[in-house]
Amino acid sequence: MQLLSFLVPLGWIESVGPIIPLAILTLAVANMGTRLLSHRKHKQQAVNNDADSLDRYTPHVFTTTGLVILGMLFTLYKPIGGMILMIPVIGLFITDFFEFESREVEARNDMEFERPKAALGVSVLLLIYAAYFGLQFLYAPYLDLIFA
Repeated sequence: MQLLSFLVPLGWIESVGPIIPLAILTLAVANMGTRLLSHRKHKQQAVNNDADSLDRYTPHVFTTTGLVILGMLFTLYKPIGGMILMIPVIGLFITDFFEFESREVEARNDMEFERPKAALGVSVLLLIYAAYFGLQFLYAPYLDLIFA
């Protein structure tokens, strides 16, 4: 019995726990797609001289927030793996914040819009980690043959 179970009933996490890595993988892929759509929308707003009213892309905010919440749930299900996965998730969250601020500065100063390079790099790292945890059923039999 875990000590945390006295504070919060965690019995439900055992039933939804195996699905969480696949949900994180799905949201990681969706986050990369919404990042590109968000960048395209911000470019259009800057061209239309809406530099002061650059707004966040709602589906991208949803996928980023979902990644943070699912990462925390995965930390409850598998503490060590969840903490390893939360490193790029938190990095992605912070990078998204600063990338949006840099897009606002670029739009305000009529600078050329750059691609969100840092956020794309962290997204790829998150995708690799999410694929490692979510697709274990594909590669686990082969690893068992090698290391058993």
